[in-house]
Amino acid sequence: MADQSTTNDQYPWPSPSADSFRAAYLRPEDGHQVPGSGTTRTDAFGNEVLEPAHNNASRTLEPPPITSDPAGASATEVNIHNPHEQTMPLESSASNDGALAMSTAANEAAQAAPYTRQSSHTAVPSPQGSHAEPVHDIKSASTSKDLEKANDVDSRPSMEDDERADELGRFEPIKTISTKEQRSGSTSTRSGPLTEDEVMRVLSRRRTNTSAGGRKGSNATSAEDGEEQEQISRLMSRMFGQNRQNQSEDEKTRHVGVVWRNLIVKGIGLGAALQPTISDPFLALPRLIKGLSSKGRATYKPPVRTLINNFNGCIRPGEMLLVLGRPGSGCSTFLKVLANQRYGFKSIEGDVTYGGTSAKTMGKDYKSEVVYNPEDDLHYATLSVKDTLKFALTTRTPGKASRNEGESRSDYIKEFLRVVAKLFWIEHTLNTKVGNEFVRGVSGGEKKRVSIAEALITKASTQCWDNSTRGLDASTALEYVNSLRSLTNMAHISTAVALYQAGESLYEKFDKVILIEEGRCLYYGPTEAAAAYFEGLGFERPARWTTADFLTSVTDQHERQIREGYEARFPRSAEQFEEAFAKSDIQKANLEDIKNFEQYVDEQQRRRQAAMTKATRKKNYTLPFHKQVLACTHRQFLIMFGDQMTLFGKWGGILFQALIVGSLFYDMPKTSSGVFLRGGVMFFMLLFNALLALAELTSAFASRPILLKHKSFSFYRPAAYAIAQTVVDAPLVLVQVCIFDIVVYFMADLGRTASQFFINLFVLWIVTMSMYSFFRAVGAWVPSLDVATRITGVAIQALVVYTGYLIPPTKMHPWFKWLMYINPIGYAFEAVMVNEFNFLDIVCQVPYLVPQGPGAAPQYQSCTIQGSQPGQTSVNGSAYLETAFTYSRTHLWRNVGILFAFWLFFVALTMLGQELQKPNAGGGAITIFKRGQAPKSVQKAIEKGSTPLDEEKAAASNDGNLEDETSGSDSEIGVKGIAKNETVFTYRNVNYTIPTKDGERQLLRDVQGYVRPGKLTALMGASGAGKTTLLNTLAQRINFGVVTGDFLVDGRPLPRSFQRATGFAEQMDIHEPTATVREALQFSALLRQPKEVPVKEKYDYCERIIDLLEMRPIAGATIGMIGEGLNQEQRKRLTIGVELASKPELLLFLDEPTSGLDSGAAFNIVRFLRKLADAGQAILCTIHQPSSVLFEYFDELILLKSGGRVVYHGSLGKDSQTLIDYFERNGGKKCPHNHNPAEYMLEVIGAGDPDYKGKDWGDVWASSTEHDERSREIQQMVSNRRSLSAGGHTDDEREFAMPLSTQIMAVVKRSFASYWRAPNYLIGKFLLHIITGLFNSFTFYRVGQSSIDMQSHLFSIFMTLTIAPPLIQQLQPKFIEFRSLFESRESKAKIYSWVAFVTGAILVEIPYSILAGTLYMMCWWWPAVGRFRTPFETGYTWMLLMLFELFYVSFGQAIASFSPNELLASLLVPVFFIFVVSFCGIVVPYVTLPHFWQSWMYWVTPFHYLLEGFLGVAVHDIQVVCDDAEFARFSAPPGQTCQSYTQPYIAQAGGYVQVGAGGICEFCQYATGDQFAAGFNVYYSHKWLDYGVFWVYIFFNFGLVFLCSWLYLGGTSKIKALFSPAARKRTKALKQEREKA
Repeated sequence: MADQSTTNDQYPWPSPSADSFRAAYLRPEDGHQVPGSGTTRTDAFGNEVLEPAHNNASRTLEPPPITSDPAGASATEVNIHNPHEQTMPLESSASNDGALAMSTAANEAAQAAPYTRQSSHTAVPSPQGSHAEPVHDIKSASTSKDLEKANDVDSRPSMEDDERADELGRFEPIKTISTKEQRSGSTSTRSGPLTEDEVMRVLSRRRTNTSAGGRKGSNATSAEDGEEQEQISRLMSRMFGQNRQNQSEDEKTRHVGVVWRNLIVKGIGLGAALQPTISDPFLALPRLIKGLSSKGRATYKPPVRTLINNFNGCIRPGEMLLVLGRPGSGCSTFLKVLANQRYGFKSIEGDVTYGGTSAKTMGKDYKSEVVYNPEDDLHYATLSVKDTLKFALTTRTPGKASRNEGESRSDYIKEFLRVVAKLFWIEHTLNTKVGNEFVRGVSGGEKKRVSIAEALITKASTQCWDNSTRGLDASTALEYVNSLRSLTNMAHISTAVALYQAGESLYEKFDKVILIEEGRCLYYGPTEAAAAYFEGLGFERPARWTTADFLTSVTDQHERQIREGYEARFPRSAEQFEEAFAKSDIQKANLEDIKNFEQYVDEQQRRRQAAMTKATRKKNYTLPFHKQVLACTHRQFLIMFGDQMTLFGKWGGILFQALIVGSLFYDMPKTSSGVFLRGGVMFFMLLFNALLALAELTSAFASRPILLKHKSFSFYRPAAYAIAQTVVDAPLVLVQVCIFDIVVYFMADLGRTASQFFINLFVLWIVTMSMYSFFRAVGAWVPSLDVATRITGVAIQALVVYTGYLIPPTKMHPWFKWLMYINPIGYAFEAVMVNEFNFLDIVCQVPYLVPQGPGAAPQYQSCTIQGSQPGQTSVNGSAYLETAFTYSRTHLWRNVGILFAFWLFFVALTMLGQELQKPNAGGGAITIFKRGQAPKSVQKAIEKGSTPLDEEKAAASNDGNLEDETSGSDSEIGVKGIAKNETVFTYRNVNYTIPTKDGERQLLRDVQGYVRPGKLTALMGASGAGKTTLLNTLAQRINFGVVTGDFLVDGRPLPRSFQRATGFAEQMDIHEPTATVREALQFSALLRQPKEVPVKEKYDYCERIIDLLEMRPIAGATIGMIGEGLNQEQRKRLTIGVELASKPELLLFLDEPTSGLDSGAAFNIVRFLRKLADAGQAILCTIHQPSSVLFEYFDELILLKSGGRVVYHGSLGKDSQTLIDYFERNGGKKCPHNHNPAEYMLEVIGAGDPDYKGKDWGDVWASSTEHDERSREIQQMVSNRRSLSAGGHTDDEREFAMPLSTQIMAVVKRSFASYWRAPNYLIGKFLLHIITGLFNSFTFYRVGQSSIDMQSHLFSIFMTLTIAPPLIQQLQPKFIEFRSLFESRESKAKIYSWVAFVTGAILVEIPYSILAGTLYMMCWWWPAVGRFRTPFETGYTWMLLMLFELFYVSFGQAIASFSPNELLASLLVPVFFIFVVSFCGIVVPYVTLPHFWQSWMYWVTPFHYLLEGFLGVAVHDIQVVCDDAEFARFSAPPGQTCQSYTQPYIAQAGGYVQVGAGGICEFCQYATGDQFAAGFNVYYSHKWLDYGVFWVYIFFNFGLVFLCSWLYLGGTSKIKALFSPAARKRTKALKQEREKA
């Protein structure tokens, strides 16, 4: 091929000749002679064809001439895309746009349709008027009659012929009798079609046959597959056949095929940024001034980068396009734009048309015809598979005009569900929940097929799938692509799929491939031509490399291999590749192909316009809006009742809390003593039910991705979903309100009339509904849960304070009083208060009846309750409300109407917010550098505004430009300094058994083996064989079940230091996200290398690891999260590096190091492991079905079969020949020379095949000579190593390498660095303190000295206490994140102890909490309640406030320490907080508490002491001056003055009296603040006692954090072991073994 390449004068690399293009487009198996290559073979139809040679470079062919026929009357045409395939004339196309493609060529010849029938069973349209010479293709015409007909240009099949062919055999009924009419050229020996039962068996068989041979399988297999595909197509004709298409208006007006011309996509953003810290807000001004002085400008425009550069191409109907590229190349951007998901990009230039219709028109009128599928499977976990698909079908069932005659909606749904369930092998899962990480459901592969079935239901004409095989093993990924292939064929759509690891069997399923690098198109064209094209550019394709791996390797300087003679002239940059491709013949042919397809599209547009009806003029949503609401409502009920445990658990919790609240207000008197309590219980009932709606925030954000996916699929409008949620809420909220209200209402002895009860219940229900809608509206309008939590934290303060209970309307300051008018709870509070008090006559009793004493008669007494009249000992309830709150009974139904208005307004707001949310927004991923540690080029780029990178790519990717700064990182310099292993790890007779509900299950059975220094050992097997189980068992990480066996290091029992002396790279790359790469390595080295090693030496070793990792340019980059931090490959290398930094003395374990990576990244990781092994490391690595290239890097293999039995252990040999010889010698099938040995061995042992009936390879291995040889080797290793290490061998028995003090110092330092680099958390904490402090101070601004002002002092302090819950919910996730990091990786590696973890988590919170509390004090104390306080009282208040800060930290962490996740921890906060607050004496004063609670709960509640300390100091020595409405007025008896009459009572009870107008005595209940405080059992003299007792609570809480953390992290199992005889026996035996050794 090199001889036929030409060199362009402008570019030094060769321009591939047309031969490479023709060689791919015209294949030898189609009958075209390839000179000098190949042998003959028999194809699936019994014809002899030429077998092509394996050297792609020699495939130089001449295509048949492509001519033009003016008349356009060609019976067969050669498609410019695949010239060997036939194209049928255009005239017969009107009714067949969606016809299924047949798998046999006879069907292709029989069916006249305007599509090219491809070898991969696709159908692509051909332009009218194009013509070609007849092609004698044995696959296209399997009989002489067919050949004659194919070559006769005048024998054009008519529309009637086409319809008759369909009736006679193309889409036969599922169950039919044998028919006399056979298909033309059919090679089947059957006399009739399969029955439905037989089709089911076919469907079941496909799963185990997918890896048998691909396109180049055996003749028998190909023939069988063709027959199977034909019969499956018959089954699918029920949904996509000719009859249904003729009936469907939708099918006639579909926009099939997508074309993109001159497509340019630009985005905004930085590819790299500096790590934000808490200091940034304070240093922003100095940095701004510095920027002005150095640059002369303060800001710069965000840089714009081209993400996609001038792409051209098309995907015809029935074609599949494979999108290849490394992460960050632009694959996701390309797919999103292709799927018309344009949100988030700066600009999109060029044209993307769908069936000739512009992207703008499609987005406006036909959005349902284009869908984008993200890589995650987004479904409701509690819905069953059946309900998930039925809902999709319900929303996308076409109207009557587009269904078969007489077919109802339910018939359509039932039939379609049956078909897709059988097609995608999910029939057995229909009644199983979809599930997620918390809800058990279907497997990952089954969930993927549910996603495909959902996409099939949409019948979208263009579908884009973004890296959907991530995390799937090879067999499941192949099933996934096979399903897409079937979907594309059957629905006749255009499909684009991005895959990161595409094996050859996957690659062969596609028709076209596009290779993208840095947003530039390196290749676009047929899959068959791609490899030859790049070989023509000078790249060498190594043996056994898959095509996809070869294509992606050409852009990687580590992977690519250059052909001899091309070293100086092959393209190196993406720009050079793009220029080379633009000059190639393939690109010219592509442009011609697009032009021809557009001619067909013009005709399609005319036909579509003619078939257009009113119903199909717009195709956004299939169902009308009201039916969308009904469908969503039904689904929402299914979702709720699908998780009955949560639902009934919630109701049970409400009942429990209702009992607590009811007991708190139990049997309230209808006297003056019950007035304050009645207001309190009303307030409590409203607030409790309203705040239950807070949980809606979490669920709203959890379900948002699913909502946006369904929106993009055009299942329903988001507004319909919002209404449906409200409809579902109505009965469920009614249930919870009834549970709470019935219990509390009757326990508290509220008004016992039917009208009062039901009005109370109704108001509670409507206000709760309003609050549910309010929180949902907040969730619909804000971008994240974090922002929503901050907003609701402030909103709750406003809702609580401006209800009218804590501060009466008359005392509200004008600047905040307006909040009362927009507060739904305020209107509800007035409604329930007037409903309760309107019929209540309040009888005054002591101490509210004044004065008391000898001679006090009722006519000379009055009531201190507001609204009282002189000389009356009772107060009318309406008068009390009017005086105290300005409430009126006439406002009751007005307020109910206002609550309804609020409800509807919030629902409308939610609808609008959800409608405006954009699905699949394009974004930009960045790499974050620690300030001062970014490479110079990155630092300059950040200062100037660097070009942004695509959303998948990190700016500092070591494969990008930054790599230029690395000096010698890819050399052997780094390897030479790496510590070597010198020990041999052996294991024998390993068995592992776990208890199950049915008894016991053995996961590992008699496993033996070894891991040697300098060897890279692969641990493999099918899914479920026990690979990870064995790895964890060998690494001593099993803490469940019973493990037996001999684990020896150099022939001796494992030392206590084994876990820290071995490296274990987890599959999940878990790291502290705010640490840099260098810091992560240094942390590991500091705490894991022995304490005898100097710290400087440890850190120097880390620098060598950085060079070995090839991560020098990003050593100062923070790890972050995916999207904002290191990319997947970099994180994987760091995971390995962290283990290497510990200098593992024994060996290195790795669990699935290539899982989730693209092929290039997987290659780099395995290449890196190879370098480590060559440096002397002993490595044991689990890996999922690697490519043959990766497999070659391993030295030895441990292969497991299902049940945990070894089927092979030993050397692989060159090209895995030792392994292959073993299986072939023992009866396994022959391994083809070009077959992947990793796949071959799994096929031989029947891995993943439930129908496998062959020999038990576990027994074969057990009886083999190889097994005996391994056993002898192990025994010899044990004896030899034991004797060698006998002299002077000392084991390091320390559990941790460093002392506890060093551990604590390192962990605390890292924790402070983490908080310093997490400004969002700390700024959120500070802002919450500042905002709530200011809100409190301005609400109670300059509080006065009246009686009600004393109450304002109390409620201002109460507001201070209520900031604790949102602050606790902020800090709990941080604690659980630290614990998760410790539990999942650092604890198992024995890096540091749990004591260090807890200490670090506690200490880091304290200084920031003290600072935040000080800010709160400054905002609250002086403007509100402390302006006349002495310095001592102010200082004491600050000290007590600091204790409060420590208390909520310890309280929140104590709850988190025994909570398994953040959700449960956040749900437990209000449960515990209600106990703390309810009994402290504010909501219910001490004197009115029921005796049960008063006797003990009041005294053990910490807030009792906190309240006493705050309130006692705040009101001490304040002189009370009552307002006019606060006086109790009465006349003095004849002969007495007001003073003399009341003096005895005042001396006893307090208060003061004055003479008012007309000589009336005016009595004020309190004379000083201390008297007011005494009414709440608060005494100034107890202040130091309160301070001391509160310290006790703090220490108790922190002690609880330590205790619960120890129990959670393994203490519970240790306690159980103490009482377990079996455990004690094992411990004793192990101790004896160590002593013996």
